[in-house]
Amino acid sequence: MGRLALILSLMLCAAPAAAQEFATLKGHGGPIMGIAVSPSGQVATGSFDNSVGLWDALTPTWLEGHAAAVTALAWGPEGTLVSGGDDFAVRAWGDPPRVLGQHQGKVAALAVSPDATTVASGSWDGSIILWPLDGGEDTSGGADGGTALPSPGAGVNALAFEGSDTLYAATMAGALLRYDLTSAEAPLAIAQHGFGINRLAVGPGWIAYGAVDGGTRVLDLASGAQLADLTLDRRPILALAYNAPSHQLAVGDGEGYIMIVDTESWQITRDFRATRQGPVWALAFSPDGSVIHAGGLDDVAYAWPVEALDAFEPGITGERSFLRAAETMPNGERQFMRKCSICHALTPGPSRKAGPTLHGVFGRRAGTVPGYSYSPILDGSDITWTETTIDALFDQGPDHYIPGSKMPMQVIAGGSDRADLIDYLKQATKGE
Repeated sequence: MGRLALILSLMLCAAPAAAQEFATLKGHGGPIMGIAVSPSGQVATGSFDNSVGLWDALTPTWLEGHAAAVTALAWGPEGTLVSGGDDFAVRAWGDPPRVLGQHQGKVAALAVSPDATTVASGSWDGSIILWPLDGGEDTSGGADGGTALPSPGAGVNALAFEGSDTLYAATMAGALLRYDLTSAEAPLAIAQHGFGINRLAVGPGWIAYGAVDGGTRVLDLASGAQLADLTLDRRPILALAYNAPSHQLAVGDGEGYIMIVDTESWQITRDFRATRQGPVWALAFSPDGSVIHAGGLDDVAYAWPVEALDAFEPGITGERSFLRAAETMPNGERQFMRKCSICHALTPGPSRKAGPTLHGVFGRRAGTVPGYSYSPILDGSDITWTETTIDALFDQGPDHYIPGSKMPMQVIAGGSDRADLIDYLKQATKGE
């Protein structure tokens, strides 16, 4: 058997968490926003397509329930998967799956306590809520069943437990806070960065954070003193992952690099360009630290063997059509690529994208594409998609034209831009 055939055979037969070759997890319909690996090595991915992928080797099982992008994932030590999303919901994927509760804004951070009893969720609405993981009633109506912590003073981007009684939080205002969960007192400020802190990772005696301005620093948990400054001239920091057995910290940034750090010496051991363009939004190690999983603009998650990172070319292409140079597209196509393409396909048939296909949209009543789960406001709507209604949709914005729909806010202010988009859609979505 030739070397290429052998590599392909190994990729097909081995789970990415154990493989020592580059592997891809394909099937999502949008960018990968979150990745988490369980203590047993099971990989979970969260996507802009509103779904969670649970991977058996290279084969996904789709966990559906979120009404918007899945932005945060966390595994508990006993194998319970928790997800949060742009729909403000926190969901636990047990048997049966259930909604733990709701925030009033995007869920940006999740952490499960080491004793597996509690999920902490943080939101851009400026709240942190503790949810019990020991069963109980569905609390999808709000925070009933959850305990709100004292306000962190700004939107929350990251959470991390140290033991089961101490929770660290990072905010959009650049605060790094410590909560003593045995008391109801306000959090203690550990550090104040000049820009928002996006990510946290806790190790033995230290905490690392990554910020909007590219700041990547490590602090002593006891004293707050700085142990290391890993800042490079790249920004923002969008992902952190720590693996205790291998003493490795991974850092992902907006310019497409994954930096691997030895946390015993605080030396950078690898600095790998993972994307040709675009960000690294999500990182997670395999349990033994031999593989790093990453996600970004592609609708594919990637797994690289850490020891061989330097041998690989960038895997995440970032070659989304909405990133093409503006001068290469007619204006109508450009409007579609920028405003619509990440959620909607133009081809017939089912799609894993967040929105229904637009194939044959003109003359179609809203909420009628077979197999797509619409929001209640569109299920049974009397709107029919025509030049007039599509123009009104983008003139007013979906949240005004169809209040309560799942469509993100997208306004096209220029009348000529809307007309060009409509002309493009009339040609690109023709039904048979």
